[in-house]
Amino acid sequence: MTDERNFRSSYYEKVGFRSVEEKRSLEILLKERPFDKAKLKQFCLRFTVPAIYRNFLWKVLLDIIPVYIESHEFIINQRKAEFQDLQKALKIAKILDDYTKPHLMFLTMWLLRTRRAKLDMNTQLEFPLHRAMSRMAETLWHIVDIDSYEEKLVDTYWILCGFLDQVQRFHKEINRLQECTCTLLEREDPELYKHLVKIEALYNIPYDIWFSSCFAGTISNGSIAKIWDKIAVGAYRILIFVTVVILTTLRRLLMRCENIDSILNIIANITEETSEVIVNKAIESWQQSGSILTTIS
Repeated sequence: MTDERNFRSSYYEKVGFRSVEEKRSLEILLKERPFDKAKLKQFCLRFTVPAIYRNFLWKVLLDIIPVYIESHEFIINQRKAEFQDLQKALKIAKILDDYTKPHLMFLTMWLLRTRRAKLDMNTQLEFPLHRAMSRMAETLWHIVDIDSYEEKLVDTYWILCGFLDQVQRFHKEINRLQECTCTLLEREDPELYKHLVKIEALYNIPYDIWFSSCFAGTISNGSIAKIWDKIAVGAYRILIFVTVVILTTLRRLLMRCENIDSILNIIANITEETSEVIVNKAIESWQQSGSILTTIS
């Protein structure tokens, strides 16, 4: 049986249907009662989550719904009630209104729920960390695919809360992430590394925004979910590899640049096709490094 399964896996991969086998493996895991979160995390680390299951799996991994499926209806209703209470409170305080964009509403609600909200909310939203989080919220709004508008509002908000909690956990290590990025780039592409140092660009790249937003607004919405599958289980070290692969993939253009503004202009215009190449290369490099855990070494 094992040999047969290995043969199938090899065949699917050769003909481009590796996801068929992955989808089947995930479906088996989702039939377990209760869900085995450790196995689900390992699946996310090894594979890309099939889009049809992504919202549900993210909610399980981000502790939005429990591993006990019989409790889901109750918890979902509680989440919906809390969403409505937060929304109502901010509207009464005239911080939100019916014209507030969804991603700004989500971030404002998260700040209130986590007791970070200040009286001057508009100024607070301009903090660099919160601008990055706002980019993440806007991207997530486009990623979450639910027909019902009300359900999409509630689900997107709670999934965002889970991701923002992850960002909060690793934010204090962003300087270390930057150091590792520069070290890896020097090893992977010494010529590009020296050029970026020479034009004083390497240390002026907006690492804080990139890492805090998990590349929202930089990598296209159609590809970024593959990276966020890893962030959902706390494997934020992948952000180092995404940065290096962005730079090495665009090296031909970057080698012609003479200042940081030119560098950022090129990176700001990454196409959907290039985004897909970058994401796939980054995941492959990250997995080959053998360091798929959250720790930075």
